[in-house]
Amino acid sequence: MALRTGDLAPDFTLPSTAGRPFNLRLDALGRPLVLYFYPKDFTGVCTAEACGFRDEFAHFHDLNVPVVGISRDTLATHHRFRAAYNLPFELLSDTEGTVTEQYAGKLPLVGWSQRTTYLLDADQRVVLAFNKLFESRSHIAQVKAALAKLGPSLATRVA
Repeated sequence: MALRTGDLAPDFTLPSTAGRPFNLRLDALGRPLVLYFYPKDFTGVCTAEACGFRDEFAHFHDLNVPVVGISRDTLATHHRFRAAYNLPFELLSDTEGTVTEQYAGKLPLVGWSQRTTYLLDADQRVVLAFNKLFESRSHIAQVKAALAKLGPSLATRVA
């Protein structure tokens, strides 16, 4: 895992299914964010993970915590994946793998992303860093537990 609890998340800009580039500093500063990296659209565990975040989306939305997924798939593939599974959150395309390498690392030989989930606070510091390649549900459970434990303090900005 490239980042650890307490680290400042590196800034990046990537193409997004929202129709405009997503920039971490501009689009997420001042509020918490779930940022999850996954290997590939339309694969078994990745689909289960995306659908898990979809199924729990209301929980994150109610807490004003956006969810953003990132893989090395193209934007066109992300659009199909989002539509096929009715995903209510943005997917970002990191075809070059630069952001993936900084945040999650790549799987040997195939170059896909490790399955890594981060919860960032309002100042974009890592509150939770969780990596488990073959398990999707535990990523969502870990984020929900961290949010419950931190409560309102998660969104508090440091002056």
